[in-house]
Amino acid sequence: MKSMEEMIQAAQKAAETIQKQMNEAQTRLDQIEVEGVAGGGLVRIRCSAKGRVVGVSLDDSLLQPAEKGILEDLVAAAFNDARAKADQVSGEEMAKMQQGLGLPPGFNFPGL
Repeated sequence: MKSMEEMIQAAQKAAETIQKQMNEAQTRLDQIEVEGVAGGGLVRIRCSAKGRVVGVSLDDSLLQPAEKGILEDLVAAAFNDARAKADQVSGEEMAKMQQGLGLPPGFNFPGL
């Protein structure tokens, strides 16, 4: 039978392992890119799975003063599309990591 000290040390080691794997997962998420699209492809926004915007692409046809309001709406829609895709990829990656750690699905680890 393990002593209380041995159990505490084992728990601390497990927590350190989980924290290390969480940090690695967060780094991977920032390297995965998704693309949000609006206006049939006239506006595209690339962002990391963590939600960091990497690039914006606007079709030249939208660069007219009369189209300013439409362009603003399309940029917002493309960003929201990219953000939704980033959230999906992030959720899938975190689920994979949790399975690898033997944690139950949906387990909410502090700091995520």
